[in-house]
Amino acid sequence: MPNALAQESSPYLRQHADNPVDWLPWSQQTLALARQQKKPILLSIGYSACHWCHVMAHESFENEETAAIMNRRFVNIKVDREERPDIDRIYQTAHQLIARRAGGWPLTMFLSPDDHLPFFGGTYFPDQPRHGMIAFNDLLQRIAEIFEQEPDKIKQQGEAIQQALIEIEMRENQNQQAANSSAFANFDAQMLKAHDSDFGGFGQAPKFPQPAILMQAVRRASAKPPHDPHYQAIHFSLQKIAMGGIQDHLAGGFYRYSVDDKWMIPHFEKMLYDNGQLLLVFAAAFRQSPNPIYAEAVEGITRWLENEMRSESGTFYAALDADSEGVEGKFYLWDPDQVEQIIGQDVFTAFAYRFGLDQAANFEGEWHLHGYHSVTEITEQFGLDADTYQACHARARQQLLTQRNTRIRPGLDDKVLTSWNGLAIRGLASAARVFMREDYFKLAQQCLMSIKAECWRDRLLALSPKNGKELPAYLDDYAHLLQGSLDCLQFRWDSELLDFSINLADHLIEYFEDVNHGGFFFTASDHETLIQRPKSWQDEAMPSGNAVAALALHRLGLLIGNQDYSNSAERALQSVADNVNQTAFHAAGFVALLEEISQPPFQIIIRGDRDKLNSWRDQILPLLKPDQSAYFIADDLVDLPQAIALKQSDEPVAAWICEGFSCREPLFKLDAVLLTLRS
Repeated sequence: MPNALAQESSPYLRQHADNPVDWLPWSQQTLALARQQKKPILLSIGYSACHWCHVMAHESFENEETAAIMNRRFVNIKVDREERPDIDRIYQTAHQLIARRAGGWPLTMFLSPDDHLPFFGGTYFPDQPRHGMIAFNDLLQRIAEIFEQEPDKIKQQGEAIQQALIEIEMRENQNQQAANSSAFANFDAQMLKAHDSDFGGFGQAPKFPQPAILMQAVRRASAKPPHDPHYQAIHFSLQKIAMGGIQDHLAGGFYRYSVDDKWMIPHFEKMLYDNGQLLLVFAAAFRQSPNPIYAEAVEGITRWLENEMRSESGTFYAALDADSEGVEGKFYLWDPDQVEQIIGQDVFTAFAYRFGLDQAANFEGEWHLHGYHSVTEITEQFGLDADTYQACHARARQQLLTQRNTRIRPGLDDKVLTSWNGLAIRGLASAARVFMREDYFKLAQQCLMSIKAECWRDRLLALSPKNGKELPAYLDDYAHLLQGSLDCLQFRWDSELLDFSINLADHLIEYFEDVNHGGFFFTASDHETLIQRPKSWQDEAMPSGNAVAALALHRLGLLIGNQDYSNSAERALQSVADNVNQTAFHAAGFVALLEEISQPPFQIIIRGDRDKLNSWRDQILPLLKPDQSAYFIADDLVDLPQAIALKQSDEPVAAWICEGFSCREPLFKLDAVLLTLRS
C-alpha cells in the first residue's frame, strides 16, 4: 500500500510513496500527531535529483527492517527542500550548530514532538557501519532510547539549539557600522586568495561554480584593465569552467558541481537555478571579453532550457536527475570507438583531441567529455579553417546527441518553481541584451508571462503553479521575479510589466521587510510559525534573496523616482554592513548593492519615436556594463510614473543619462550617447 505521500504534488515526495516507511508530509496535522503519540519526529529533507538521497532511500527507506523501526518509534516526515525551503534553511542551520560542519542532502534531523526543536542530526547515514559512520538502524535505536530514557538531555539540547538560534539573530541585528568602500578591496583580496590559479574557481574539490561570486567578480573586473590580476583570475576561471566536464558539451547546460579540482567529472544532476545564474555570468563575461567559449556556454544553456526543460506554457522545470538506470552519470558516458563510429574517422581525430577521447578513461572505465583544448588550439594543431571546424563540430555534436537521446534518460523533476524561473528569466533577458537575440528574449518573456498568469493571484505570489496544495511564495520568489521583470523591461518596454513590478515590490516590502532592523526575512509575516524566521545575508547556491530584493528595489526606485524603495534597500545594506565589510566574498550581492549606491552606474532613459528607438537600442545595449541599465520608452505612452513622464522632448529621440536620482541634460544624437558610454 502506498503511504501518505502518494497524493503529494512533489515528484520527490512521490518517489517515496511506495516505501514501507509510513512517511507523512509536513503539516499541522502531522505535527499534532507527533505530540499526541509523544514520539520523536524523524525529519528527512531532500530533493528529486539528489544522488545520495536515492542511495539512502535504496539502502534504508526501502528496507523492511529499517522501516519497521522507523514506524514503531518515530513519526516520519518527508520534506522536499524545493517546496519548503524555509524548513530546509532552518534545519540546515541547526545541523551546523549540532555537527559543527555544513549540512547537505539528504538531511536527517530528529526533533522533539512538542516544540520541533532538533536534538540530533546528520546528513547521509549508511545501512552498515563504514568510514567512521554509524549504521542507520543502530542510530535509530540509540536515538529512540535516549528520547525515552533521558528526556532531560533531549530538553537541554533543544534549549541549547534554540538559544543558539536566538544568539545568531541577535548578533545579526546588533548595531552595524556603515558599509564602506573597504568591502570592495576585501572582496578583491578574498577572491584572489580563494582563487585556484591552476584550474580556476575557488577552493578545492568538490568545486561549485559559485555563480553569485563569479557575477560580482565580473562586475568588479569591468573597471579593471585586462592585465589586472583580478581580471585575469576571473576570466581564467570562467574559461576553465566552460571548457570542463561540468558543462554538457552536447546538449548544453551545466551540472551541479565538480568532484575534482580540474572541473572534469561532475556530480551529474542539472539544476535550473545553477543554469539561470551561469547564463547571466557568461553573458556578462562575453560583453566584457568576447571569447567564443562564453558564447558557446550561453548558447548551450539556452538550447538546453528550450529543448529539455521547457513546459508547454513556457515555464522551466526544476531539475534533471544525476542517475539513469540507477547509475550516476550513465546517460552521459562514451567509448571512443563508439564515438568514432558515429561521427566518422575524419572528424573524430580533432573531436578526440578536444575532449580527451585520445587519453585514458576518466570515469570508471569510460569517457566523460572534458575540454582539453580550445577551438583556436585545435585549428592550429590540425591546420583547419575555424568556420570549417565549427561546422564539423556542430554536425558531430548533433550526431552524438541524437544517439545519446536513444538511451534511458535521467529522471525529470517537472516542478515549476517561481524563484528558479525568475533566475532563468534574468539570465535569458540579459543574454538577449548582450547578443541582441530576439529568440532569447521571447523565451524570457513567455516564461515571465506564464509565471504571472499561473502564480500571481489577488496580489499574492505562489511558490509554484503545480496542482495540489497551495504553497505560499518566499522572499526569493518575489526578489528574483522582480529583478527578472526589470531585466525584461530593458529589452522591450511594457507598461503592464512595470505595473506588475511595482506590485511585486510593494508586496515584498509589506510582507517581508524587517521594520525594526532593516533587510528582508525569508518568510512572509503571515507565514506558518516555525522555530526561527530566517533572514540571510550570505550568498549560497542561490544568491541571497535579501540582497537581490534590495538591489531590485533600489533599481526600480531609481527608474520610477520612488525614494521609499531605495530607502528600503539602504536599510537592508545597513543591517548587514559588518558582514559586507569583513566577509565581502560571501556577500557578493550586497557588495554589488553597495557599489550601486556609493558609485551610481549609468541608468539611461530613452524616449522617442517607436521606429527610431529600436535602432538606438540595438547599438546601446551591447555596450552596457553589468550594472548599467537602459530603458527605451515610446513618447506616445501615457500613465507613466512622473519621473519618466517628465522626460519629454521635441526631438525624435532623446536620452537622459542618470546617476542615482540625478540626470544630465538630454542627448539627442545616438553618437553622443555611444561616446559617453565608451568613455
